[in-house]
Amino acid sequence: MDEVVTHCPTALRRPTPIWLGAWLALLLVAPDWSGAQSTEQLVRDDGRMRGDPNAPVTLIEYSDFTCGYCTKFFRETWPRIQANYVQTGKVRFLYRDYPRAFRGPGLTAAVAARCAGDQSRYWVMHDRLFESGVFTFAMFKHHATRIGLDLPSFTKCVRAGHHAEAIFEDRAEGVKLGFRGTPGFLLLRTQGAGEDPPVLLPGAFPYEVFQEQIERLLGAPTEK
Repeated sequence: MDEVVTHCPTALRRPTPIWLGAWLALLLVAPDWSGAQSTEQLVRDDGRMRGDPNAPVTLIEYSDFTCGYCTKFFRETWPRIQANYVQTGKVRFLYRDYPRAFRGPGLTAAVAARCAGDQSRYWVMHDRLFESGVFTFAMFKHHATRIGLDLPSFTKCVRAGHHAEAIFEDRAEGVKLGFRGTPGFLLLRTQGAGEDPPVLLPGAFPYEVFQEQIERLLGAPTEK
């Protein structure tokens, strides 16, 4: 069985099947919900979306590029979610920044990704940042060159710290939802919560946990 891990920087020990269900029940928590306006704000498309905009389920990740468990999700769990749900039009994926510190490489990496997004290359930079695990200005410039960005514009954007305000707005949103570390995930129906309230997944859970909750929101049984 995959190890269940929680937010950076600490992990839980490998749980036993006897109490895993009860433990998950404590963590699969619906946030305090205030209606359709909140839903519309959370599922907004700010240019960082993967998948069909009309997919029935939305998965939102609050993440830090420098977090080891965020990288674990990206490398181990995300490819399966992408193949089975995002590419099949069942789930759309939204990324939100949650730098764990108010300065340093986590923030600068988030800025670099958004500056790449100004040139319509957000996801390419996003993936490269998680794949490389190196968060220096020289590496950001290397990525920018390799993906064909206008380097002077990108460099100016990163050095000026553009998008920092929007990045911290993402973080504040995550805190309001109850996340106190990274990664954190929110699963909900794209067109409002309805009778199925949103589900918080505060940690790098195994793929099977995401699968179970996505299938529940889709109204289909999980394959055994």
